[in-house]
Amino acid sequence: MSLERLLRGQGGSWLTASGPAADVVVSSRVRLARNLRRHPFPPRLTPAEAQRVVDEVRGALARLGPGPGGRLELVELQALTPLERQVLVERHLISPQHAASELPAALAVDEREGLSLMVNEEEHLRLQSLAPGLQLQAAWEAADRLDDALAEQLDFAFDERLGYLTTCPSNTGTGLRVSAMMHLPALVHSNQAGDLASALARVGVVVRGIYGEGSKAHGNLFQVSNQITLGRSEGELLESLEAVVRQLVERERGARELLYREHRVELEDRVGRAYGILTHAYAISSEEALALLSTLRLGVDLQLLPQVRPEVCNELMVAVGAAGVQYRAGRPLEPAERDVRRAAMIRERLASRQAPRAPRGEA
Repeated sequence: MSLERLLRGQGGSWLTASGPAADVVVSSRVRLARNLRRHPFPPRLTPAEAQRVVDEVRGALARLGPGPGGRLELVELQALTPLERQVLVERHLISPQHAASELPAALAVDEREGLSLMVNEEEHLRLQSLAPGLQLQAAWEAADRLDDALAEQLDFAFDERLGYLTTCPSNTGTGLRVSAMMHLPALVHSNQAGDLASALARVGVVVRGIYGEGSKAHGNLFQVSNQITLGRSEGELLESLEAVVRQLVERERGARELLYREHRVELEDRVGRAYGILTHAYAISSEEALALLSTLRLGVDLQLLPQVRPEVCNELMVAVGAAGVQYRAGRPLEPAERDVRRAAMIRERLASRQAPRAPRGEA
């Protein structure tokens, strides 16, 4: 994938609003943490050693054949501007910590953004597999195939008793993080989201904002993931997280139906107002845009807006970030200018990607 195409967001197969439970689960993600045996772990890397890790990974990727999403192309973060790095954060391809790295670091990603690899983030390698909807098993199988292929090229740090050795103790063992990005507007509206997050924390499940650790849940989007990787098999971790996600899906669907049944007029008014503002506003902040897009997506899922396709909502939720707006403008923008550009982009996308669908009750 060309860097230009990647930064403009012309990929992202995980945003297609397809797959099981796609009305609630935006995407499924599997991450594997790996380190190379003969190098100090990231907190103790010197710039020269960090560059050797990048070069070693680049060589390993060059020897791999293309996968279903094409080859993983590697780009060094030091070759990118701060704005370009932030675009990659907004597209969920690197973490904010990775973007801020002062050591040599890199991202490798395929054409569909289904598979990617952060080099020299918290660990030497953070392998990521993304799939639309609730497809944790499919995401795991893709990640596992790439992990096996890399293991033939690279010498991973592994202990027979502890499993994969990592910088962060919570990654030690399988090194597996399983997560789902969930859209939970009805649970938030009914004030159930906070209590559910507290309950899940007691069973080792973490609920975070859309950009991971320390981020806020803008747009009613949440990352739900496992906390512990040591002492449990990959299959057990996948199975337990999927069970939690399925329960949340049913809770959210139940809350939506209750909201529709008991507050239909209020709900239709909110959805209609959100659509009206998004299609007519001339300036809008990213926070307001995400809140309105969340309401819009809820209306789409409840079939109140047959002219809007769900994948357009998903794409816009990722595209409205400050970095993406500035990158597409081709220059840094003041906040007020960004708001104007963002509003224009939303108006154009909603006008250009409409498709008739049967309204609720007429399908």
